[in-house]
Amino acid sequence: MTENARFDEMWDTGDNLREPYRRFHDWFGQEDPSRLRAKQREADELFRLTGITFNVYGKAEAEERLIPFDIIPRIISGTEWHRLSRGIEQRVRAINAFLYDIYHGQEILKAGRIPVEMISRNAAFLPEMIGVDPPGGVYTHIVGIDLVRTGPGEFYVLEDNARTPSGVSYMLENRETMLQMFPELFSQNRVLPVQNYPRDLRRSLAASAPGCASEEPVVAVLTPGIYNSAYFEHAFLADQMGVELVEGHDLRVVDGRVAMRTTHGYKAIDTLYRRVDDDFLDPLNFNPESALGVPGIMDVYRAGGITIANAPGTGIADDKAIYSYMPEIVEFYTGERPLLKNVPTWRCSEPEALAYVLDNLADLVVKEVHGSGGYGMLIGPTASKKEIAAFRDKLKARPSNYIAQPTLSLSTVPIFSRSGLSPRHVDLRPFVLVSPGRIHVTPGGLTRVALKKGSLVVNSSQGGGTKDTWVLED
Repeated sequence: MTENARFDEMWDTGDNLREPYRRFHDWFGQEDPSRLRAKQREADELFRLTGITFNVYGKAEAEERLIPFDIIPRIISGTEWHRLSRGIEQRVRAINAFLYDIYHGQEILKAGRIPVEMISRNAAFLPEMIGVDPPGGVYTHIVGIDLVRTGPGEFYVLEDNARTPSGVSYMLENRETMLQMFPELFSQNRVLPVQNYPRDLRRSLAASAPGCASEEPVVAVLTPGIYNSAYFEHAFLADQMGVELVEGHDLRVVDGRVAMRTTHGYKAIDTLYRRVDDDFLDPLNFNPESALGVPGIMDVYRAGGITIANAPGTGIADDKAIYSYMPEIVEFYTGERPLLKNVPTWRCSEPEALAYVLDNLADLVVKEVHGSGGYGMLIGPTASKKEIAAFRDKLKARPSNYIAQPTLSLSTVPIFSRSGLSPRHVDLRPFVLVSPGRIHVTPGGLTRVALKKGSLVVNSSQGGGTKDTWVLED
């Protein structure tokens, strides 16, 4: 789809208002713009006081920035959300089944549905996980599915975040801020709550504890420390769940269990919500230089002595080259056609695909297979000739490191600007909790918005912002 075919979620063709926005639009029309500007400033100050920041990494030291927040909610009808949730649940079930298979029988490879080299040569595949049965059979306890919308019923999955998806703290703080700023809006609109997420997360993590767990499973959050870009979220979630926030040096293996240091000695942990990458998780099994992980934790995990959420090795499921096979993966493990569409994807490791991408760089989006945060990508239609030429050299040097996709026209929703309501492009990251026998999709998610007019880049690290996401009751 092209920019000219842009879909606006508030306005239908002409001046017809879409139903989910009707009550909000009536309210907005009666508001004094100067009051709303004051509320926007107040919201910014709340974010500053709360410390809702992120780090931007560049050539110099990491720079800490405030997350830009827009006070105009993104509104989704209950009917639309029901359809979306079904597709998300189907996809998450398939991802967990795929991970079990890849680390056990590898039936999907034997069936020829995915080339063997896509796994064997993949840096995200962990041979140490072969034959390991995670407690409850759950690999991805927390999943973030990035979605874009191109039409009334048209949602595409942009990518799957199955390792350590971030952003849920922004979803919660966005809602808290809106409730504080505009309580009247929530009495006028039947908005489904997201505030229960920390309670649901703790219950889900506790339900995923191993068989050796205590009657009330002990849950902790493992963070790399204060210099990590998502440290605010690590501390926020630990606090909201009422569990300990720990670093690697707080933990050690004691009597075959991973235990944390307390004022009363070491206490065994049943479920560890880790926000440390695989490579740094265990210096005895992975990177020996790591000071962020716990020596021997993988041995305890393999013996069934702890649940690690998400499981090591889940990164193979959100690899962008594997993403291109997700329609086949969903069908192979569920026996159903995918309810959510994939964006058409060219794997640059394939000579024909590479030739096409090189010939059409100016029209495509090119991403690193293991990239995230909007870094290391090319958006052809907005790139300069110099940037395209430089990226062409990167592609030729390491084609297997990239995939390419058409430039989708992301839907727009209004932001509050000096001129009133102005359309900007958005994506959506719903958060999914998985425990044995249950998949729960939180009604809403993180809407990221490109604050620059015409921009398709929504990442906060690249100048994007966030807004509250409303799912209305039917």
